[in-house]
Amino acid sequence: MKLAYLRTSSIDQNLARQQYLSDEADKTFSEQVSGKDTNRPELQRMLGELRAGDTVIVHDISRLARSLGDLNNLIQEINGKGAAVEFKKEGLVFTADKSSPTNELMLNVLGAIYQFERAISKERQAEGIAKAKAEGRMNGRPKNVRQQSDIKKHLLEGVSIRKTAELVGCGVSTVQRVKKVMV
Repeated sequence: MKLAYLRTSSIDQNLARQQYLSDEADKTFSEQVSGKDTNRPELQRMLGELRAGDTVIVHDISRLARSLGDLNNLIQEINGKGAAVEFKKEGLVFTADKSSPTNELMLNVLGAIYQFERAISKERQAEGIAKAKAEGRMNGRPKNVRQQSDIKKHLLEGVSIRKTAELVGCGVSTVQRVKKVMV
């Protein structure tokens, strides 16, 4: 049986360019979550349904994993069940019984590149956030002034923190933060 695995990092991104895999697969597993780790519902469901002789088809290496360690572990897990994994974009196939040294090298080189790419992206994001904060353009989500005044009112009336959170419709930690500022 052929199992297709489709993934994008967020709901804002589109699975369309990977959809062709569904046409050649008997079953498709798709999700829109980060690939930073392997604790993804559809990935775990696919691994649970995987049987000897099956083939997992993936658009490219980065769709299966973003770290070299996770990538190698997933391929070993798939191969350990007697199944194969095929990366369409790279033209690589890893089977339980044989894997060419060239494929191993390509997997490790490409996996390292994707891991490096993710690290650079995170670094740029952190730099952008730091710059925006330094320029006073980013201070997190705007405070809900009305909510804060309602919290203060209830606390001054002697209402408990938990009851205040319930009345205002916010979390207990939000009430605690407002109370801390009041003191």
